[in-house]
Amino acid sequence: MLATGKPKNEQLSACNWSYPQGSGEYAALYPKSWFAYQSPQLPIKLTVEQFSPVLPDNYKETSYPVAIYNWYAQNPTGKPVTVSILFSWANMVGWFRDSTRGFSGVLNNQNTNYYRAEQIQNGSMQGIVFDRLRSGAVQEEWDGQFAIAALASPGVEVTYITNWMSDGTGQDVWKPFATDGRLPNWAPKLASAGEPMAAAIAVRFTLAPNEKKVVPMALSWDLPIAEFGGGRKWLRHYTKFFGASGTNAWKIARTALENDQDWNRQIDAWQKLFIDDESKPLWYRGELFNELYILADGGTLWGHELDGVGNPRHRSAQMADSFSYLECFDYQYYGTSDVRFYGSFPLMKFWPEIEKQEMRQYTDTIAESNPQKYVWVWKLNHQHTLEFMQRKTAGSAPHDLGSPTEDPFVNVNQYNYQDVSNWRDLNSKYVLMVWRDYVFSGSKDTEFLRYTWSAVKMAMEHLRQYDKNGDGLIENGGFPDQTYDNWIARGESSYSGSLYLAALRGTAEIARRLGDNGATQSYDDLFKRAQSAFVKNLWNGTYFNYDVGSDYKTDIMAEQLAGQWYANLTGLGEIVPAEMRHSALQHVFDFNVMKFQNGTMGAVNGIAANGDILHENEQVEEVWTGTTFGVASHMLSEGMRDQAFKTAEGVYNVVWKDRGYFFRTPEAYDSRGLYRASMYMRPGSIWSMEMTKDQHSAVRPQLSAKQKLFPTETRRQPD
Repeated sequence: MLATGKPKNEQLSACNWSYPQGSGEYAALYPKSWFAYQSPQLPIKLTVEQFSPVLPDNYKETSYPVAIYNWYAQNPTGKPVTVSILFSWANMVGWFRDSTRGFSGVLNNQNTNYYRAEQIQNGSMQGIVFDRLRSGAVQEEWDGQFAIAALASPGVEVTYITNWMSDGTGQDVWKPFATDGRLPNWAPKLASAGEPMAAAIAVRFTLAPNEKKVVPMALSWDLPIAEFGGGRKWLRHYTKFFGASGTNAWKIARTALENDQDWNRQIDAWQKLFIDDESKPLWYRGELFNELYILADGGTLWGHELDGVGNPRHRSAQMADSFSYLECFDYQYYGTSDVRFYGSFPLMKFWPEIEKQEMRQYTDTIAESNPQKYVWVWKLNHQHTLEFMQRKTAGSAPHDLGSPTEDPFVNVNQYNYQDVSNWRDLNSKYVLMVWRDYVFSGSKDTEFLRYTWSAVKMAMEHLRQYDKNGDGLIENGGFPDQTYDNWIARGESSYSGSLYLAALRGTAEIARRLGDNGATQSYDDLFKRAQSAFVKNLWNGTYFNYDVGSDYKTDIMAEQLAGQWYANLTGLGEIVPAEMRHSALQHVFDFNVMKFQNGTMGAVNGIAANGDILHENEQVEEVWTGTTFGVASHMLSEGMRDQAFKTAEGVYNVVWKDRGYFFRTPEAYDSRGLYRASMYMRPGSIWSMEMTKDQHSAVRPQLSAKQKLFPTETRRQPD
């Protein structure tokens, strides 16, 4: 068994679980990964390469529910070696009716497995289809098929067994396989009365001395229906190409075995441009692709409603299937807008039509209101306040597109931890994402801008109510009213304020592209007033204060110029003068990065003006992986290359090097590296570093690497 995790009871006890722990090497470059088996028990060199066809700017094969396993075998000896590789799978049809932990109920009633063979272009495809007894097409979310398959060709033999009991000792499958590397080609016609049913195929071939061979295998699944808590059913995107009957797992596997090498080459060509760029650190080049996992593995829905009706809002769904993935599995909200502001960069870069479709989905919600009342409980100065809030107010950008526990994409704003209709950052972020998507998709899609224009204007007008003193700049409300939803801001603040400044510039530019001269002039004028108020109220001579009215006001916030970050990325120009932002960013590096765990763990969200670590709330003392990448991206755009990669490397150190949170990148961790909210959306912002042009390196003073990484600490302290 090519695994070290022997079951604790008698299950599969007949199998040989002697593979030595640590005998191999794993590598990953999403959507590919490899494991090279390196055990003295094996007389061959054996490596498995596994991937799914996640392909850039591809809206067809990228949706296919299939995995390919290419086995690379080499005989380094001077004698012929016969090799057999066994692939086993359990019939999981019906398991998704089971809500117990780990599918412990394994609902197998009426399941059946059968052998199938078909001649295709590159060999004889042979394998097992995992099905169940039914009449007609699949009607339920848990129903469908799985399939496993391999290719027989001259010198390559495939044998099979369609039924063995996976909860037993495994003797029925292991004994014949261990004897001569073959299975008995046993295929009884059976249906399960509840007992688990597994099947297996074995591929057998002989390698001459020094011969190499590649043996492909495929695993496919056809589960066409997604259903959420509200009862609405959706058809997954791949059904546009394979139909929605739920009986096409074999056809999907065949497509994979026919296109294996072509997909493989496409992935290699896509990655080569980035991986071969030796001007970037090696850890960074790997993490770029490995952080893409969340796009497919984040509870993702890509599809359309089963009946095509019932959601009158989504006229945009006629253009393309709806798409979104969860903030994370701990916070189950689709497309969380304050977080996708960071995490959606990979979509924009490689699947821009999906990205713009999701922004159309947000656009469709801006004008809506939902009078449903939420109970909102929050604590200030150790006193609990109980209030009722409206789920969604007209003009507010929603926090999320809904929850899988309700009716997502129809009933938005499931999040009720805070009063999100009064958050100060959501509307600004909505506008900035619209502008970003227009710019990065070529600055030609004026139809996209027209579709969003009314909502953009409404969203910006909604924010005007928060300018209480009339100076042009919005103010925070003294409760957690932005993405840092435990970190109170009061009055003008650097985070919400800088985003608002950038959104004013973005709105003016959208108006300019659409020929709305009156709106262009109005937003240009408002920007100038707001910019003046921002600098006057928050600049302390070295950096921008957190805010003007809370207990945190002199804290150094890592993201104090988030709006300037987006402005640099999308060509919106100066939100604040160059000397101010350079000073502020360098101060963030000196304090939030280098004074936090000696610069080895990224940028802590907030730090005291004197460099002390803060403990006023859990978020101020956390590192947020996605915002650290955003700060690093901003540094790159200001010519601070060494500081940028030093900052971002801290996330790599914790997530991929020291703590091993592989493919579970969390939202946050503390000084000990203990995490919160794994498999999070926000770290996709690492791709913003790749989308940043080093606009200022030619005019910035050239410092040595030592000077850049360890600058003098005798800077002027804040007033």
